[in-house]
Amino acid sequence: MDVAIFRRLLEETGQRVLAEAAQADLSTTALVATASRLRERYPAELVSAALTQARLRARAHEKFGADAARMYFTPAGLEQATRACVAEYRARRFADRLGGGPVLDLGCGIGADLIARARAGCAGVGVERDPLTVEVARANLTALGLAERAFVRHGDATEADPAGFAAVFADPGRRTLRGRVFDPSCYEPPLDAVLDLAGRAPAGCVKVAPGIPHQAIPQEAEAEWISVGGDVKEAALWTGALAGRARRRATLLDGRGGVWTLAAARDPATAPVREWGRYLYEPDGAVICAHLVAEVAAALGGGLADARIAYITGDDLVATPFATAYEIEEVLPFSVKRLRAVLRRRRVGRLTIKKRGSAVDVQRLRRELGFAGGGGRRDGEELTLVLTRVGDSPVALLTHRRPLDVSASGPAGSA
Repeated sequence: MDVAIFRRLLEETGQRVLAEAAQADLSTTALVATASRLRERYPAELVSAALTQARLRARAHEKFGADAARMYFTPAGLEQATRACVAEYRARRFADRLGGGPVLDLGCGIGADLIARARAGCAGVGVERDPLTVEVARANLTALGLAERAFVRHGDATEADPAGFAAVFADPGRRTLRGRVFDPSCYEPPLDAVLDLAGRAPAGCVKVAPGIPHQAIPQEAEAEWISVGGDVKEAALWTGALAGRARRRATLLDGRGGVWTLAAARDPATAPVREWGRYLYEPDGAVICAHLVAEVAAALGGGLADARIAYITGDDLVATPFATAYEIEEVLPFSVKRLRAVLRRRRVGRLTIKKRGSAVDVQRLRRELGFAGGGGRRDGEELTLVLTRVGDSPVALLTHRRPLDVSASGPAGSA
């Protein structure tokens, strides 16, 4: 879709097509028939654009909730956009620390963060080099009633001038035609260039890949990893007036307003190594990325079974939002034959397999244990099989997950 067609989609006729497309059957099998029916009354290129938007809006509901039905997207823009709950969480820091000061958003994409900050009271200007994405971001601000608080202009982020802005927010490209980019020097623009731009403003925030090497993080920056519903979604580097006293932070969002945060100002601590206890704790991915496993282990009164693997073990069941708890039933040397016999003896009906520090092919193991395609017994117990190692010895743990009653009302305190 080019800019001219997108602009036509925003006009009266385009809006009628889009409204009809939203009510049509968009399934793969019905899409051709739906398109043919609409093309009887509307131009083919407008129908194609409307159907694309309707399908993207359906996909976007997971990220943007009810707003998705009014927003506009490109396939790449939707994939790379910050999900609403993360953008809203981050916007609160901008509002709290900057008092509504204007923010320069470099590489603003379809405007997800720009929208969240505008709603939080921070005016902003977005810069985006792709002409179609510029139009999409502008349309989103208008559709959500935010066009008076934020604006998007076409341009090169590296040539933007941060003068007069309270902060710079940047989201450098981390994907090419060959896939994801993990080397910060290969971001577009490179991370050093983006940090230099952010450093020319009183405050800054730069989105980075969750797997960013810790040695690439500037000493003066606060690094924050964010997970949503247990999945690590992104990381950000905070600088200047937006940086806190922490060096590393893990923030957990449940997507419903619950927020938990754990932070450390010092270099990564070392957790004690001990024998397996009664419980195994699997730290949230954001905790692992932030190198805060030792802090969680200390809070749980536990340690690591192996110093190189982020599985915590302890004797007591302790409620924590930062790890998932499993009660250990048996600890066995890894052996397919032995596991098959034990699972049969225990009449296991449903088996979840997790691994860390293990080279085992999980799908192949499921077949070897008789659990491919469901397997098991309908009336059997449910177990989680954890594959790991202690030293050079592969280990299999038979466990039951133990849900913990953890609640949060707004932001939690940091440790």
